[in-house]
Amino acid sequence: MANPKPIQVGERVRWSYGRISEVLEMPNLIEIQRQSYEWFLSEGLRETFRDVSPIQDFTGNLSLEFIDYSLGEPKYSVAECKERDVTYAAPLRVKVRLTNRETGEIKEQDVFMGDFPLMT
Repeated sequence: MANPKPIQVGERVRWSYGRISEVLEMPNLIEIQRQSYEWFLSEGLRETFRDVSPIQDFTGNLSLEFIDYSLGEPKYSVAECKERDVTYAAPLRVKVRLTNRETGEIKEQDVFMGDFPLMT
């Protein structure tokens, strides 16, 4: 029977009863999801707004265009969110342009679209 060997895994010590003394590094299983989410925040949202812009009313007189977006600072830190049992999120603001084609009037404004969840 093999003698157990202590192996450090993170902050914990595990006992290995295997014959091979080498232990493979644990892969970062969440890295792919994080990269995908970062892409979504930086490019995916922009593509989505571009796909639905402009929005026109049924008469064709009003047109709403999405110009740009920004994510603000989260209201609480990760630790505070865990303590308060709330979602770690940042405010999503979108700059929109409303054009009245009848009068030629153009209005630009930043619109709060909601709190957007963030990955930690």
